[in-house]
Amino acid sequence: MPKPMMSGEDIERDTRLHDSLSRIRHVIIIMSGKGGVGKSTVSSNIAQALSLKGYQTGLMDLDITGPNIPKMFRIEDEKLYAKKDKLVPVSVPPSLSIMSMGFLLPERDSAVMWRGPMKASAIRQFIEDVEWGDLDYLIIDMPPGTGDEALSIVQLIPKADGVVIVTTPQDVALLDSRKSITFAAQTKLPVLGLVENMSGFVCPHCGELTEIFGSGGGERTAENLKIQFMGRVPLEPGVARSGDAGMPVVIAEPDSRSAAAFNEIADKLIRTVEK
Repeated sequence: MPKPMMSGEDIERDTRLHDSLSRIRHVIIIMSGKGGVGKSTVSSNIAQALSLKGYQTGLMDLDITGPNIPKMFRIEDEKLYAKKDKLVPVSVPPSLSIMSMGFLLPERDSAVMWRGPMKASAIRQFIEDVEWGDLDYLIIDMPPGTGDEALSIVQLIPKADGVVIVTTPQDVALLDSRKSITFAAQTKLPVLGLVENMSGFVCPHCGELTEIFGSGGGERTAENLKIQFMGRVPLEPGVARSGDAGMPVVIAEPDSRSAAAFNEIADKLIRTVEK
């Protein structure tokens, strides 16, 4: 059956989408199989670490119904403005641009009650109608699971560099992370690696590491599935403090174990996609 002819409006939209993507060198999708594993914390710290390393970086918050990224950078009161016919993302020093549904809500507590097609339309606009400029990296913070948003972004950016899976050491989280890996395989997206978050609690008084949720499950899963293990991020009070205060831990507490882990993950990500 022949494909339906594209309208002039469809051709123009596809051109705008292509033009936006052509100025972005690498697109990295951060996924998790379930909520509560700290995916947004990982996304924000990786993006900030890349920015600190001198890369022009964008961070796209695609949790349409629960956008948390603005809070993590203390920019939840920022409002977007238009430049020509595109929205300008919020800038965070030294070289980070952020786009989130949180900037478009009338109130912080406003609920977004949209079905799939509305979410897909918003995701497309986040790419084609935002003035991202020339980026080295666009980090996409997905909502948990493998639903509408994940499918929409894969369809819009079929040539993304790949996905980074975030999990915690517990078996239930690792079970769900395997579903994200299966999703990537079925949509022909490379899996760049797996991050084990909350990998042991670091006592703020003595520095001792206690494995509250266990440890090593992420590394074993990566080994069994033959994907890259990108590192462990310990659970430190400073991570929660910095997130609530609106400053990623790589800036707030750069000498912490967590900051060191995020920087190492960012370095592995750079080596993986640049080669």
